[in-house]
Amino acid sequence: MSEPDFQPTLVGPSITIRPIRPDDWTELYAAGSDPKIWEVHPVSTRYTEPEFRKFFDGAVASNMGFAFVDRVTGRLIGSSRYYGYEPEIGEIEIGWTFLARSHWGGGANREVKRMMLDHAFSFVETVVFWVGHENWRSQGAMTKIGGVKREGLFTRALSGDQPYFIFEIRKGRYEAGGRALLA
Repeated sequence: MSEPDFQPTLVGPSITIRPIRPDDWTELYAAGSDPKIWEVHPVSTRYTEPEFRKFFDGAVASNMGFAFVDRVTGRLIGSSRYYGYEPEIGEIEIGWTFLARSHWGGGANREVKRMMLDHAFSFVETVVFWVGHENWRSQGAMTKIGGVKREGLFTRALSGDQPYFIFEIRKGRYEAGGRALLA
């Protein structure tokens, strides 16, 4: 069996999700250099150039990273990536997601999550999201889109051993009505 396409181009009503490229650095850093975006995130200094550079280089190197393009303006407004594909248990993570504040409070987060979930469910049964234990913004967003919190707190060296909640969305629940939460 061949590997899934981890970097497709996905086109929604107002946002295009496309593979991240090294030449996206300047524009994506401009979108992500706002301290408010990261204030409740486990890496609250990600708005600084050195921290954002690590984040950006990791996304490019992952071969699973994306840039979000506002279809009206053509501007980069955020990023996300897939991570940790585990074919033996049918699971993948969506994470490292951020949106420029200009796109908060509307449908942008739901739109990008829906496109990424739709694609992921073509090759897995479960999508997980690691959310910092103090990141109340993302916890609320996960609940709104139908994420179910796994019991307990989790850590991993990749994330500096910070405590995280894991939210999951299962394909069957998503297809049985959870997808409507992202409409």
